[in-house]
Amino acid sequence: MPKVMSAQEAVRAYIHDGATVAFGGFVGAMVPEEVNKTIQELYLSTGSPKGLTAIYAAGQGDSDQRGLNHLGEEGLLSRVIGGHWGLVPRLQKLALENKFAAYNYPQGVISQLFRDIAAGKPGLITHVGMKTFVDPELEGGMLNDKAREAGPLVERIDIGGETRLLYKALPINVAVIRATYADTHGNCTFQREGVSAETLAIAQAAKNSGGKVIVQVEDVVEYGALDTRLVRLPGIYVDAIVVAAPENHMQTFGTGYNPSYCGEIRVPMSSVKPLKLDQRKIVARRAAMELVPNAITNLGIGMPEGVAAVAAEEGLEGMVLTTEAGTIGGIPAGGKDFGVTINPDCILDQPYQFDFYDGGGLDVAFLGLAQADEKGNINVSKFGPKIAGCGGFINITQNAKKVVYCGTFTAGGLKIGVADSKLQILQEGRDKKFLKQVEQVTFSGEYAVEKGQPVLYITERAVFELTPEGMELKEIAPGVDLQKDVLDLMDFTPIVRDVKTMDSRIFQEGPMGLSN
Repeated sequence: MPKVMSAQEAVRAYIHDGATVAFGGFVGAMVPEEVNKTIQELYLSTGSPKGLTAIYAAGQGDSDQRGLNHLGEEGLLSRVIGGHWGLVPRLQKLALENKFAAYNYPQGVISQLFRDIAAGKPGLITHVGMKTFVDPELEGGMLNDKAREAGPLVERIDIGGETRLLYKALPINVAVIRATYADTHGNCTFQREGVSAETLAIAQAAKNSGGKVIVQVEDVVEYGALDTRLVRLPGIYVDAIVVAAPENHMQTFGTGYNPSYCGEIRVPMSSVKPLKLDQRKIVARRAAMELVPNAITNLGIGMPEGVAAVAAEEGLEGMVLTTEAGTIGGIPAGGKDFGVTINPDCILDQPYQFDFYDGGGLDVAFLGLAQADEKGNINVSKFGPKIAGCGGFINITQNAKKVVYCGTFTAGGLKIGVADSKLQILQEGRDKKFLKQVEQVTFSGEYAVEKGQPVLYITERAVFELTPEGMELKEIAPGVDLQKDVLDLMDFTPIVRDVKTMDSRIFQEGPMGLSN
């Protein structure tokens, strides 16, 4: 029988020095904040637990103090294996200072690896990550010298005449996860959660590793009081139940509780206001022209989010939005609510969503364009001293039937205008984004060419396409000077053969008529 314990009692009882601890959650959803906070408090007051290995799939944090930022104390961690680092600046800082061995592997890979650990397999065998920075032939996903001294946790193997990556399994000593309600036998429901993440897989991985499972919940009820159909985590996996204070059990880091995030109710969707005609809308309009009817779609955060607004303004129907967190349908939320969805049709466990993605289920993915190079490689994971991490980017971009990268042509202070259906560059950005070689390969152009995957790179002034010969310039905006405004601002010369003018409707106020 699991025990109902305080967070301090659970951490003292089960998280020992040197343990490998798997943490559940997605950004600010399904995060066991009270337990995370208690680990930090006990370490600062007693010096234990220390030397932990932390492993997690999705980014868990608020870019400040919450989530896994609580673990950002020197000496508390000896190794971190994470899917996304952008929301945990306190961990980033220690990784850059070489205070622990730091690794970055694809979010989907880690979430699926938990299942393989649970099943007693030697690891996860997959094509995901080939020819990117997580491939041992490039960087092996190692982020600092301590990791490089310890060596990669992934290796290339030959299987069935093809090369694949083996991400090695490791025993999970403790699972730190969360649910909504638990009964006195430890059976847990998720009905007020906006995602289910990989909670079940983490619990199974810990239990079958001989480890312990700590579950943070909103409340405990009597055995038999829960609807069996709502139980998502059986009590046979649970060792400790921690009832959290309300402020440490918010639905997300941005919202206390929104019933439309978990399917309890459906809210009427107010008309989406049209975007103002700026560089974001110009890029989103050109990207929306790549949509096909009933497209199963993933939109990256930032500029790609504008595609949904343009589709709504244009009356384009049938686009089904999905998130890597596991939601299907509805409208994905952003900011500290990223990962949850307003009015979702379905909420899957994250590993199953990545199974669908990895097998080619996405018709099209719209992702951000931070850096690109002459081979068509994209970097969104590392910029100088900043470690953003790959998150689900590699799983999504390597496997979608079509990938569209969206971003401005230059960065840092770019200002544009439109007049007479033409683009005006009022102030050029300070930083080039089309480089001879990207800092880190998060997307491999070479791998995409080998697969025959269609790839577009859309900016406010130019559209490029990946070809076997390299990046080819396909379109430029009306009003733009090819040499001065495009070629002179690139560190490489693209293929220039038959350059067309971008549709002039993109640079006009009012709907474009894309649904006609």
